Amino acid sequence: MRPHLALIEDDPDFALMCRSYLERAGFTVTWAMDARAGKAALYEGDVDLAVLDLGLPDGSGLELLRALRSTSRLPVIVVTGRGAEADRVAGLEIGADDYLVKPFSQRELVARIHAVLRRSQPHDAPTVLRVGALRIDCAARQASVDGAALTLRPKEYALLEMLAAAPGRVFSADQLLERIWGSSWQQPATVVEHVYRLRGKLARLAGPAPRITTVRGYGYRLDP
Repeated sequence: MRPHLALIEDDPDFALMCRSYLERAGFTVTWAMDARAGKAALYEGDVDLAVLDLGLPDGSGLELLRALRSTSRLPVIVVTGRGAEADRVAGLEIGADDYLVKPFSQRELVARIHAVLRRSQPHDAPTVLRVGALRIDCAARQASVDGAALTLRPKEYALLEMLAAAPGRVFSADQLLERIWGSSWQQPATVVEHVYRLRGKLARLAGPAPRITTVRGYGYRLDP
């Protein structure tokens, strides 16, 4: 499963170079050229991490980061051509998870992304989860039912893992939004849509897949 990155960068040559390298390194990349498109990518996309340039043509990357941090803990790596200490400190104080000053090597960017993604994962989760015929390898972020692999988008996987970590427990939409999306600014319809897609993928498997049960008025649980 390929982690999904939002690359918010107004320099097309630099952005295309980064996107090409990141895709070869195993990431899915959505490129936004300005703050407006970046906001849409962050708030509407199924993103695992943002790479954010501070100098955008229609606004400050710091303002975009500040707005994001008021509602979300999505991992963010700030990149900029400005090397002033004040800019680096401002980005980190607002809530950036890491900071790179241009020029930097693409290998370093990939290494920083992997490090931030590792830090953003819970450390007390078990390595393998089993619910009936469902098996989830948390380290590899892969799920299967009776040996048949599930092809999941990052947020679908995170939803399934959270439910499978406590089978039979009911999670509210707000709890799922907070844990998986990093905040509750999203509408409950976001959860409904992901549950619908995940149910469809489980139902299409030939094996005895567990089911996601809707508990009306309360939320969702995973039953073997």
